[in-house]
Amino acid sequence: MDYSALYLHLAETSLTHWLTDLPKALEQRLEGVNHGDMARWEAAVAKLPPARTTSLDVTATVRVGSAGDLDAEESEQLKNALRALQPWRKGPFEVFGLMVDCEWRSDWKWQRVSPHVDLRGRKVLDVGCGNGYHMWRMWGGGAETVIGIDPNLLFLNQFNAVKKYIPDAPVWQLPFTLEDLPEPAGGFDTVFSMGVLYHRRSPVDHLLQLKACLRPGGELVLETLVVEGDADTCLLPEDRYAQMRNVWFLPSVAMLEKLLRRSGFTDVRCIDLNATSTAEQRSTEWMRFQSLTDFLDPLNPELTVEGHPAPLRATLMARKP
Repeated sequence: MDYSALYLHLAETSLTHWLTDLPKALEQRLEGVNHGDMARWEAAVAKLPPARTTSLDVTATVRVGSAGDLDAEESEQLKNALRALQPWRKGPFEVFGLMVDCEWRSDWKWQRVSPHVDLRGRKVLDVGCGNGYHMWRMWGGGAETVIGIDPNLLFLNQFNAVKKYIPDAPVWQLPFTLEDLPEPAGGFDTVFSMGVLYHRRSPVDHLLQLKACLRPGGELVLETLVVEGDADTCLLPEDRYAQMRNVWFLPSVAMLEKLLRRSGFTDVRCIDLNATSTAEQRSTEWMRFQSLTDFLDPLNPELTVEGHPAPLRATLMARKP
């Protein structure tokens, strides 16, 4: 993977100091890749038909090219290559007329968040970016630079499949966790963390790491699972939550607001509270595994199969002083 264009871009921005540590860390990360499916995923990206994109729309969805850009053989080649990168979790994407109907209607989440953020001219970091769907929407919202981090190598290859057809966009994905990422030392105007906090064993450490990535006056957009209750309420699942073992901490909105303030953020506010529906998260032909329907109590969908409250997601914004 060639990140030379990213390095050239960073050299022209206030993130130029990041180049001291980032290239070496990326080299070490990619040298250490030992995933049995990596070669297959990279081969799938390589088999995508050549790029000759005649249209692009990342303002309403992520739509690259049109069906008329490819002939029948190329369309089949495209479909087979993208199928080889299943399961697709975040989307939807439309690539040369082929609709990739992902597990999550991530466009619905973006519709709830985007009215509250102004990304024009901003340098944006998306922590836990998945396959990059929201990064394309951030760029469509006017961001100057969008960098996402996610250690999942399948998601990286899915991002690269789309990036192949938008090569000049200032949007890049790095295969790091936030903990492993060389700290950009306050270089970002806006940092997103959506769907990450509840996977962290130490939520306050996560908030402090996010704050360290922001410049003074920068803005955090934090979306996570929550539970109803007062400022002293949180859920700590002893085993699984909605069949997930890596869920550690579900606070109330009031507790999360308090944690953000204790972590040094100001102007803390909740901009959205939304119960996840089985229309927003579901199995599709592009993600055939179990999804939300299978994780809820069949007799009472207001509970998970373990008896916990069903998924409720809050989005909060806060500012670094």
